[in-house]
Amino acid sequence: MPVSPVDLRKCKILITGPTGQVARPVVEHLARIADVYTLARFRKAEDRADIEALGATVLQADLADAGSLADLPADFDYVLNFAVVKTGDFAYDLAANGEGVGNLMSHCRSAKAFLHFSSTAVYEYAGQEPRSEDAPLGDNHRVMFPTYSISKIAAETVCRFVARQHDLPTTIARLSVPYGDNGGWMYYHLLMMQQGIAIDLHPDKPNFYNPIHVDDYIEKIPYLLGAASTDATTVNFGGSQKVSIEQWCAYLEELTGLQPLFQDNPRAFGSLCIDTEKMHSLIGETRVDWREGMLSQVQHLAPQLLR
Repeated sequence: MPVSPVDLRKCKILITGPTGQVARPVVEHLARIADVYTLARFRKAEDRADIEALGATVLQADLADAGSLADLPADFDYVLNFAVVKTGDFAYDLAANGEGVGNLMSHCRSAKAFLHFSSTAVYEYAGQEPRSEDAPLGDNHRVMFPTYSISKIAAETVCRFVARQHDLPTTIARLSVPYGDNGGWMYYHLLMMQQGIAIDLHPDKPNFYNPIHVDDYIEKIPYLLGAASTDATTVNFGGSQKVSIEQWCAYLEELTGLQPLFQDNPRAFGSLCIDTEKMHSLIGETRVDWREGMLSQVQHLAPQLLR
């Protein structure tokens, strides 16, 4: 049986990284039912205005700088950490992603639960073999994002340490491919198909992933918080359906008539599907069929391309 979800209605919730593709819909949803605060550097005035328009309170700080958190509220019921930086500078990215999660957790150590969004990019490449939570870790995304996998691994380590130090119930959710009506990897592939740009594929085919629709990850957040423990519960977090790049591009062709151009590239991201057993036992299966999710995405973002 899945864990019991927490009731987030009327709770005081802090969400970091609120302007990102993954977090913004969460802010929009939770701001309707809870007292939502959002934390980011907010270097663009339009980003601040956009988040405030959703009904959330804006807090400005840099997680890499513990001092910038000092004067901010700390009495949150729940914290959702979506924040991530990918500048390519190891010193800053490790400080922001690794030390940053420690600064945030220490500041919010009285919370009922802390949810840290990691990534399946922490896993070592292993072909089509589904990765379980105890699979070997590795520098999976080095080719495109030099600091990403390493800083995500560092962040998880800090997360576990601080959870135990402060007895802060924590869940680390290793996010697979998130997508929705506001974008995602599939939409980039659709744009490449429209422009006749070749899509790189790892030659060890097929290239499987577990895309998770925004409706599913919003629905599952209360369950992830319910699974939190002071040992930092670590769980894969993707869609229950395994889908390959080749499959979703074929479906985009079916929807639009646009043909994908593939080229083998051994440096491309390879298959990175997940073992869903622990996820299903803790939070249950996801509900959005990948075809329905992708159709909705195209209908919202590029309806003119539909047949």
